Amino acid sequence: INLTWGKDKTHPKIVLVGKGVCFDSGGLSLKTSTGMLLMKKDMAGAAQVLGLARMIMAAELPVNLQVLIPAVENMVSGNSYKPGDVIKTYNGKTVEVVNTDAEGRLVLADALTLAVENEPELIIDFASLTGAANVALGNDIAALFSADDAIALQVAEIAKQQQDPICRLPLYQPYRSLLASKIADICNAATVPLAGAITAALFLQEFVTPGIPWLHFDAMAYNVADTPGKPEGGDAKGIRAMFHYLAARYNG
Repeated sequence: INLTWGKDKTHPKIVLVGKGVCFDSGGLSLKTSTGMLLMKKDMAGAAQVLGLARMIMAAELPVNLQVLIPAVENMVSGNSYKPGDVIKTYNGKTVEVVNTDAEGRLVLADALTLAVENEPELIIDFASLTGAANVALGNDIAALFSADDAIALQVAEIAKQQQDPICRLPLYQPYRSLLASKIADICNAATVPLAGAITAALFLQEFVTPGIPWLHFDAMAYNVADTPGKPEGGDAKGIRAMFHYLAARYNG
């Protein structure tokens, strides 16, 4: 899904990318039955960017907006991709599949490659990408990754003001070695059960041109129980903070 909006082509370009895995069975690396119960929510990133895009358009922010949503399902079938497959991505890099349940980053990789083609001044992606982020931060807090310290600090401060909890996690480059492959440029998941949210973010960073500011949000975006003002079900995590950052940046 490729949506564009903007009233003045001289305005700055920003791109929103949202993971749209409409259902995730885990593929041939099949999840347990309990692990699949909430997997209709694996399109949470797509829902988040659609919500943020609607806010940007309603506020008529002076930007040229592009929204990219790779919409897929990860199911078991006769033509399912397999552990051991080597996939060539849109930017030409090859990926060794070591886990078919690490599918979201594969579709996001191509969407991020497409995002950088028009040289935007900001790329923001949202994804319910890893269980590791949920384990580390729980249901309420979105994990934020960025190599741009200035923007990350501003977003984190605005998140506090908006009571939209965000926690920045590091793009710790030494962990890139955990994604090393002997037969491809990179593996789609770490070969050891460590730092899953960080290694997923490092995988995505491979597909973003250095120098283009990029923010990656890894959030469950789902309430598992009713709480005051937040019923069980899908919930925005991080987009209020992100909208107020964009409004301050582009509206002054």
